[in-house]
Amino acid sequence: MAQHPPALPRGDAEDGLRLRAYDPARDLDTCLAIWRRASEVGHPFLDAATLDADAVLIRDVYMPAADITVAEDGGRVIGFIALLDDLVGGLFVDPGAHRRGAGRALVARALATRGRLAVEVYEANRSARAFYVACGFVETGRRERDDHDRPLPLVAMAVPGPGAG
Repeated sequence: MAQHPPALPRGDAEDGLRLRAYDPARDLDTCLAIWRRASEVGHPFLDAATLDADAVLIRDVYMPAADITVAEDGGRVIGFIALLDDLVGGLFVDPGAHRRGAGRALVARALATRGRLAVEVYEANRSARAFYVACGFVETGRRERDDHDRPLPLVAMAVPGPGAG
């Protein structure tokens, strides 16, 4: 019998959390700042120079190629998910807004629209791996080097679509 992921919030909760489409003109700088703060917390194994270099790629290559949804709380952007088809290219929530449901709401919305999701997470980012497991993701593989050929293992995870498993 297939296991089903736990129910996730819809993302339009009464507590002020709202999901909406990303608008590069108004959201880019805020999302980059959230990415940086969240990366410093979740990826302490990456130094400032590495994050500076990665920020250029995030801004110029990855974000323009992705379908992005932002989470707002009280009208302030607190997080975003960037999708490349059914791959979570990035999910970042401002560390000051962790554990308020924004990440789960973003995943739930993406899963509802895509039907299945996959992600790669740095093995050393235990909190992100635990978050994805709590959202119904299962480990599907791993690789020993990241996209920049750094010796930082990545764990592949996925939520299978309906009828899988």
